[in-house]
Amino acid sequence: MNTDEALAKLKDTVRERLGYGNEYSDEEVESVIADCIMASPEMRILPVADRRRIGKEVFDSLRRLDILQSFIENRDVTEIMINGHRNVFVERAGALTRLDRGFDSEEKLMDVIQQIVAGCNRTVNEASPIVDARLKDGSRVNIVLPPVALSGPTVTIRRFPEKPVTMEGLLRFGSITEEAAVFLKTLVRAGYNIFISGGTGSGKTTFLNVLSGFIPSDERVITIEDSAELQLQGIENLVSLETRNGGNGTNEISIRDLIRSSLRMRPDRIVVGEVRGGEALDMLQCLNTGHDGSMSTGHANSSKDMLSRLENMVLMAAELPLAAIRQQIASGLDIIVHLGRLRDRSRKVLDISEVCGYENGEISIRNLYSFVEEGFEDGRVCGRLRKTGELENREKLMRAGLSLDTVG
Repeated sequence: MNTDEALAKLKDTVRERLGYGNEYSDEEVESVIADCIMASPEMRILPVADRRRIGKEVFDSLRRLDILQSFIENRDVTEIMINGHRNVFVERAGALTRLDRGFDSEEKLMDVIQQIVAGCNRTVNEASPIVDARLKDGSRVNIVLPPVALSGPTVTIRRFPEKPVTMEGLLRFGSITEEAAVFLKTLVRAGYNIFISGGTGSGKTTFLNVLSGFIPSDERVITIEDSAELQLQGIENLVSLETRNGGNGTNEISIRDLIRSSLRMRPDRIVVGEVRGGEALDMLQCLNTGHDGSMSTGHANSSKDMLSRLENMVLMAAELPLAAIRQQIASGLDIIVHLGRLRDRSRKVLDISEVCGYENGEISIRNLYSFVEEGFEDGRVCGRLRKTGELENREKLMRAGLSLDTVG
């Protein structure tokens, strides 16, 4: 009997001993596993370290997230991807590797999925096969089930650092220059409306967290997310809102619902984790009704592309003239920060642009900082975020009693 067969037999033996109830404590389950290991001739001859590892693996399959648990506990793992029960990939230091084993069966994977969604009061099934959820440690989870996912249940888990990344951390990583960091810090304190754009995995949520850390601690901040990820620090008057799927007798609560509700909570600032659709209209209305200093993120390939995407998102919500939409965007947004992931897998601020206004039927933007690549050395992209222009609209700075004279 090989190791895999012995392990499968051990799991079956433990399940027979425990039955299907949850009346046993974790300590009792661990004791049963230890007894079964010592009763197995194949397991008893293994070194103590191997028996402990196998015991933990069996425990994780019964009470935790099965083969995922060890990777959830490993802080070096930044992403976990499951493409059906046989294909599991993990990302460490930007490199993806495929595991040499998967879940025992699709049923076992579905058990783990239901355990994840139950932990944050979500529902996923064949009738509602797509859901966003989160783990207890705050990791973001996206789940897509058949028949939508043709290769079987698909799960993507995005990990976040145990300690929130700070601007000092981004400076150490070379993601931004000190000059640009001080510039953005000043704009956040002054109440400029800032939108963060970038592709998948470019670090938008992390950067939003960092910028939120510069919000004055005495302001009332409302955060709105599909699945709570933001870790705002140092804000006493903080309200965090999260969407809810409909089903099982409950109504769906969308990002749009939460934005509208937040306006009745007397917010100083509203932070929307990400806009993907019609909620862009509600967010723009917030920005144009006195909630200065609000922030959000969105997927785009450049700052200009982000403006076009916002136009399309608003059109998903209402049939408004394009000129009216562009005027709303131009008057509501002040700054766009665009992030990117370079070919060496490093994440950088690629440009910072000012939304200057609406002229001749177009939104005009001015580039203030741009990342200039200077070469490729030892597998790393060399370059620097360089200043390319001056901020034009300084009205909010003046109202806040701040200045950019010391920046740069």
